[in-house]
Amino acid sequence: MFKQIRYFQSVVKHNSFTKAAEEHFISQSAISQQIKALEEELGVTLLERKKRSFTLTKAGEYFYKKSLVLVADYDAICHELQHIGGNKDEILHIGVLKGYSTNEFQNAISVFTAKFPDVTIEVIHGNHDALYTLLRNSRIDIVLNDQRRAFSDEYINIVLEIREYYAEISVNSPLSQLDELEISDLKNMPLILLSSQEQQETERNFYINDLGFRSEIIFTEFLDDAHMKVIQGKGFMPIEGSGNIAQSAAKAVKLLRNGKPIIRRYCAFMKADNPSKHTNEFIEILKKQF
Repeated sequence: MFKQIRYFQSVVKHNSFTKAAEEHFISQSAISQQIKALEEELGVTLLERKKRSFTLTKAGEYFYKKSLVLVADYDAICHELQHIGGNKDEILHIGVLKGYSTNEFQNAISVFTAKFPDVTIEVIHGNHDALYTLLRNSRIDIVLNDQRRAFSDEYINIVLEIREYYAEISVNSPLSQLDELEISDLKNMPLILLSSQEQQETERNFYINDLGFRSEIIFTEFLDDAHMKVIQGKGFMPIEGSGNIAQSAAKAVKLLRNGKPIIRRYCAFMKADNPSKHTNEFIEILKKQF
């Protein structure tokens, strides 16, 4: 009966027999027959069928709500039984750059967890060097990071997203009237960077040597502090994305280098000989979110 209940829940969730059938990899006629069998066993009509649609009966509405609790409890009992029986969940370790948390990553975790409920995802946040060290030593399975070095054949390197750099500038600055800025135009304005103390030298080298900034650098560990400095005209902060920012006291201006947008590649990295059997599954799910 539990399989039939799950079919019924999918039909209601998707409001479609076709989509529910696709979710469970069976035919539409098969899932329709299973719902009818469930109704016969319960002795009530759950769905009021029309030509190409359906509505829930009052009994169906009641059963749907109660069945969600029932199935959640059943899944929890099964999971606990596995632990009692000595079966431990597999753990997939994912390293994520500090400050990098996107809807795509969160959606990927949600989809993966639904597909592989017996695999636990453990997220480790860190700076670039720390994450690469953990990956190199096989302490984590996947790293989500921006590209700061040439791709190596020792790793599988997947570009997930390419973002353009913008400068967040106070609306009181004359530069905020522009839509684009060469980084050389900002040489007299301090560059505000989010960084821990141990990562400051790495960030300094990246922004100066790799990206070509020539500004004085001000470091802070807190995003709110960085925003306050920007609003007060004490510098600009590099951001990535669409250029849309929540606060009205600042404006995002696209950054150029020699007339071309500055870009940042966000990637997924894993060792080419990675032994985790679920690494590839997570990567494929993650790629579909972008």
